[in-house]
Amino acid sequence: MKILGIETSCDECSASIVEDGRRILSNVVATQIELHKPYSGVVPEIASRLHTEWIMTVVKDSFKQASLNMYDIDGIAVTSRPGLVGSLLVGLSFAKGLALALNKPFIAVDHIRAHLYAPYLEYDISYPYLGVLVSGGHTVISKVTEFDEMDVIGTTIDDACGEAFDKVAKHYGLGYPGGIAIDKLSEKGNPGAFDFPNPSLHKGDHRYDVSYSGLKTAVINQLDQFWNGKDEKSNKNIAASFQRAAVNILMLRIKRALKDTGLTRVVAGGGVVANSLLRKELLALKNVETLIPSMSLCTDNGAMIGGLGFHYLERGIESDFSVNASARVQAFRKKYP
Repeated sequence: MKILGIETSCDECSASIVEDGRRILSNVVATQIELHKPYSGVVPEIASRLHTEWIMTVVKDSFKQASLNMYDIDGIAVTSRPGLVGSLLVGLSFAKGLALALNKPFIAVDHIRAHLYAPYLEYDISYPYLGVLVSGGHTVISKVTEFDEMDVIGTTIDDACGEAFDKVAKHYGLGYPGGIAIDKLSEKGNPGAFDFPNPSLHKGDHRYDVSYSGLKTAVINQLDQFWNGKDEKSNKNIAASFQRAAVNILMLRIKRALKDTGLTRVVAGGGVVANSLLRKELLALKNVETLIPSMSLCTDNGAMIGGLGFHYLERGIESDFSVNASARVQAFRKKYP
């Protein structure tokens, strides 16, 4: 089965054709980074308008790259949640129209589940495992027992990890996207230069939850208290110290969850998994198999949508054309070991 996957949840306009849920025949990604850079963040109105302008070309290019015509595909998968509603609606509406025109089955998929599926495009993965999603808008730790069965055991109680990176970078004027800018600056900084806080969430229902609001505030206040904003060395040290603290917060919960659940496999996805320190720490876990996708599959892409969509369509599961876009995260079950 060849599935067309369409992803427009934020500022990446992407289309991909994936065969049998694993083989990527094409993966076209049109990024809007340069157009949002003047605002140091994604502007929803600009993002949705650009998706409208670009999506036809991106989809056509995906077929051209795969050397296929539109009637060669067996189904269409598209992101329906969570994300920017305006952006989601562009991809969802296009996918519905194309499915109707081609008389092909259609499935709307969850962006979070798709990020956790991305490593399947490169590895043979067995269940169960500890799923770790770290992106600009979401931080989720879950027990995954099937491609569409996940029990969330930890999530953010305020800011997501990627969100904290972006806000710190914006406040210090470090560049955009914030995560990439901080990661690059950290290479020559001293991670021990500043002692930033690690929130004490270790009891009951919050045992695996993360919090980045306090860390973000502490780093931003550091600018006003100790730094004049012009010292390049301090700039690098701030970035390195913040990055170390942000990764430590997450790794502490991951190690705690592995110990409590007895799981010996970690599968990670999401844009922040491209961070060099986080990748290093995940791969250094002892007696644990760690599977993380290539850089191109960490960020938003159509391949993860098409790959996940294959499993639904293979089972005969389709979406009704009345399905709508939603900015909200699906209400996953939350269980504790």
